[in-house]
Amino acid sequence: MKKNLMSKCILAVTAILMSATYTYAKIELPSILGNNMVLQQQTNVKLWGKANPNSKVTVITSWDNKTYSTQSDKQGEWVVTVPTPSAGGPYEITFSDGETLKLNNVLIGEVWLCSGQSNMEMPMRGFDRQPTAGCTDVIAKAKPSTPIRMFNTDSDNGRWIRQFSKKPQKNLKGEWMVNSPENVANISAAAYFFAQYIQEVLEVPVGIIVASRGGSRIEAWLSREAISQFKDINISMLDDDSDIGDPTAVPCVLYNGKIAPLTNFAIKGFLWYQGESNRDNPEQYKQLAPAMIKDYRSRWGIDFPFYFVEIAPFDYEGADGTSAALLREAQLQNMKDIPNSGMVTTLDVGSPIFIHPVDKKTVGHRLAYWALAQTYGITGFEYATPYYKSMEKAGNKIYINIENAPFGICPMWTALEGFEIAGEDRVFYPAKAEIETSTTRLAVSSDKVPNPVAVRYAFKNTPKASVFSTGGIPVAPFRTDDWPVKNSFK
Repeated sequence: MKKNLMSKCILAVTAILMSATYTYAKIELPSILGNNMVLQQQTNVKLWGKANPNSKVTVITSWDNKTYSTQSDKQGEWVVTVPTPSAGGPYEITFSDGETLKLNNVLIGEVWLCSGQSNMEMPMRGFDRQPTAGCTDVIAKAKPSTPIRMFNTDSDNGRWIRQFSKKPQKNLKGEWMVNSPENVANISAAAYFFAQYIQEVLEVPVGIIVASRGGSRIEAWLSREAISQFKDINISMLDDDSDIGDPTAVPCVLYNGKIAPLTNFAIKGFLWYQGESNRDNPEQYKQLAPAMIKDYRSRWGIDFPFYFVEIAPFDYEGADGTSAALLREAQLQNMKDIPNSGMVTTLDVGSPIFIHPVDKKTVGHRLAYWALAQTYGITGFEYATPYYKSMEKAGNKIYINIENAPFGICPMWTALEGFEIAGEDRVFYPAKAEIETSTTRLAVSSDKVPNPVAVRYAFKNTPKASVFSTGGIPVAPFRTDDWPVKNSFK
């Protein structure tokens, strides 16, 4: 009797253990898929995660009440692609591999990924002792009912999150947040002003994903595959056991930790504010930026728009230094060379004493102008950065022609600052510059240069903007010559 009872107990325990082996585990989702998220409208989006190995996974989307099924692989990983409707919400998404997981308060709208260094990282509340202009008003008025959602990989309730890796990661720290004062205070100010503007104009939900890091070089944001073509960049540390140390200067580690986990998530476009840390080698930067953008577009599988910010005036190694000027020149060339891109000029918002300009609203709005015009097809306003097109010499004057100024440049009847002119001796002198009343052309001259051959405008570290399109956008710094310029970077 006792022996029979013992046998039954053993069988019962065995059955329990076997049952436990096959008990369904709850679906695991990456952090980018969560409550309050915004999914890109009118496209096919990927939803992915982990489940029991070799199990059936179902996904139900409330906007169409359809069920989508897939099979997890032997590691338990799965991905399913679902179509999204036009903007709207809130919706629910239900996942199951035997046990249900539901995401709530999901919106459908426009999604932009925002990256770069500290001027993108700078939160709405500002940095310590470095404010963001108008931040209190924006933060205090933030309402959860406004359909702006934010995914912040940079900070958690104001505490910095530092994420980087030698190997590409599949997940990262962060969460989708509603438009509340405490959340707006800690999100990128430049990104938020952009989101706020396009949300108001388009009247659809907007989601911003912020993945930035102060002080970072562009090399840290390139993937291994993209950077490998640059043989002068050492990436051997990615394969050894050495400590990463300062991740802002190590190739690939910010891409691996903060971009790679997001490449499955559908976006509309990309915003970029970076370059200060690459002033030592602007020629290399001119090649790295296009390589990064090409690689990103390939990984997302779409030729998304890429809008970026020209580095602002700051007294890096002296007001008359040229390291920032040369980097801006590289950025302007990138805008000309990279399809579906645009650059915001910042000559009128910089400061010689603050490397983080307090005016992030102007930056965000100018990024929004590019998006609204070039991505969303809204017309009737000027949005593109005016830049040097060509020059013509007449007597002792050089006349400058400007691209992206359909109604001319301004101000009229004003002496324009920041111009220099040189002759064959390549010695530059401060120049008189004005928009002539009779010809409405930008004329540059100097009594010290009777036979001028070259003009430079705002070609310093801390120039002042003096020439604008009629839409109020500063003309980008330029030089008409291609003479060697010694980089003043220290």
